[in-house]
Amino acid sequence: MDPVELTKALCAIESPTGQEAAVVEFVATRLRDLGYRVTSQEVTRGRHNLLATLGPPHVVLCTHLDVVPPSLPLKEDAEWLYGRGVQDAKGIAAAMIAAAEEIRRGGERRVALLFTVGEEAGSDGAKAANRLEPRGKFLINGEPTENRLSIGQKGALHLRLEARGRAAHSAYPEEGESATEALLDSLERIRTLELPADPLLGPTTCNIGKLSGGVAINVIPPAASADLMFRTVSDTAPLIAAVEAALAPNVSLHVVFDTPYVRAPKLEGWDTTVVSYASDLPHLSNWGTGYQLGPGTIRVAHTADERIRKDELRAGVAAYVRLATELLQRAE
Repeated sequence: MDPVELTKALCAIESPTGQEAAVVEFVATRLRDLGYRVTSQEVTRGRHNLLATLGPPHVVLCTHLDVVPPSLPLKEDAEWLYGRGVQDAKGIAAAMIAAAEEIRRGGERRVALLFTVGEEAGSDGAKAANRLEPRGKFLINGEPTENRLSIGQKGALHLRLEARGRAAHSAYPEEGESATEALLDSLERIRTLELPADPLLGPTTCNIGKLSGGVAINVIPPAASADLMFRTVSDTAPLIAAVEAALAPNVSLHVVFDTPYVRAPKLEGWDTTVVSYASDLPHLSNWGTGYQLGPGTIRVAHTADERIRKDELRAGVAAYVRLATELLQRAE
């Protein structure tokens, strides 16, 4: 099975988060045709995870089938594939299927495949999949790590701030109360917070990703909001408390999602890395010891230039075969 051709087939099907049904059905049909027993798990209406098994699994290869918008056309040249999902994470899904088939040709039937939805928007698919059975002893989560074994990843904390004010004519600001000014004052205090750091994972970072508010330039704004993403390296309760303490009285805080950080074990002989992004991995704790590995670099994922070398994609197949085989030996 050529992972490049399978990647092209997967990327031809648009699947932004929330609209994964068509690509999930394509994968389910492909795996059934290969002889896998495919279990479909509803996450929300019309959206399903897939678990494909040949027998009781010991090692599970897992990644997600949703992608970020906007859609990008699939292109290729002799060296590269270009397009949305070629590395994050449809190329990885293709490499995992190819790896499972290569292992299977040697007579091994204890490798399963798990494909989730919703990873790009809070991992609702992975949270549901944590209840699925049968589970293995080891899980290999697929994300772009340049085919190096990830031994740690930051968490992701999405906070939404909502400010409430009172509208008035902007010529008479004393008659109103500006939600925008309250929000900006709060954000300035948040930007001065001392954020935690970790020797392995590095510093906590904060991105003020979205700002909105107001109704017109001549109206004192009655409402405003901001969405913040913290990349976390420690327990988030103190951080959330510190942010809350920095807020103006008419600004409220809502936790949209909180994905924990992860430390993973090293394996002898593997080149390792630490990543600053979050993934499904911490939400799949019921699946045994978790590892993370995949072809491609996160630095071009989510961009207008998402791409992956075809040779690196094929090397990803070999890396998954190697890691799954090592873990199967540990399971015996």
